[in-house]
Amino acid sequence: MSRLANKCLVVIGGTSGLGLSAAQAFVVEGAKVVVIGRNAEKVAAAEKQLGASAIGVVADATQSAAASAAIQTALLKFKGFHGLYHVAGGSGRRQGDGPLHEITDEGWAYTLNENLSGLFYSNRAAVRQFLKQGGGGTVLNMGSVLGFSPSARHFGTHAYTAAKSAIIGFTQGVAGYYAPANIRFNVLAPALVATPMSERAQASEEIRQYIATKQPLEGGRIGLPSDLDGAAVFLMSDESKYITGQVLAVDGGWSVSEGQAVARTESHTEHSPRPASPGGGLFSTLGKFWGRMSKKETK
Repeated sequence: MSRLANKCLVVIGGTSGLGLSAAQAFVVEGAKVVVIGRNAEKVAAAEKQLGASAIGVVADATQSAAASAAIQTALLKFKGFHGLYHVAGGSGRRQGDGPLHEITDEGWAYTLNENLSGLFYSNRAAVRQFLKQGGGGTVLNMGSVLGFSPSARHFGTHAYTAAKSAIIGFTQGVAGYYAPANIRFNVLAPALVATPMSERAQASEEIRQYIATKQPLEGGRIGLPSDLDGAAVFLMSDESKYITGQVLAVDGGWSVSEGQAVARTESHTEHSPRPASPGGGLFSTLGKFWGRMSKKETK
């Protein structure tokens, strides 16, 4: 019997990248799927790719009504709702995310809205429906290894890091609260995966060399969306019925590997810390301060 037979699942952000790959895996395992995305052309293409077992909904996941509309579509078209996979989110680099001292107010607000608000709305809509139905349900949230295993030099977008860390805390908090109702919440945490969001990193030779030792499995490669599909199917299926509040890193070894940075060159990554100018900068200032203190102590 297929692992997701007789289940209807909603994938928020299911029209490209990790979400579309997972939706395809869910269909293969027997599920009916509703995918949601902003772009009408991508929604139509996803419907065509997924076939008769899927329906697409054009909506913005950062709007509170979007997830509820997708869930109602599942109930209307497929006569059920058993699980939600929230994948939607993304980088706020172009809007002003970056190292803490460079983050703009707009970048902070955009990144948290993009990665947290939509997830909150979808999780709330799902749990409300599960409580109404009775019988439990499952929610899987997309996190990131950057939420607990940062890479200071190459991935210094701290609003994004804050959002992904918050997803873990939020998921574990609600997992404990709703466990008596058999409503499960878990997190998948990938490392660098080849998706439209990661094109900047994929194009960097320096980052690719770093990934060769930071994600050493399979020869040290960038991940593929399909690398997460097995874990997503497992956590959406009854095989994981005794699992909640967990963070599963599907990261090619990222979280247990040091990663060897290549030698610095004259060109720095987009958000690398700037070299201190002669006689200036934080470390120079601290050095002078401690030097003065040491002289006082030896007098």
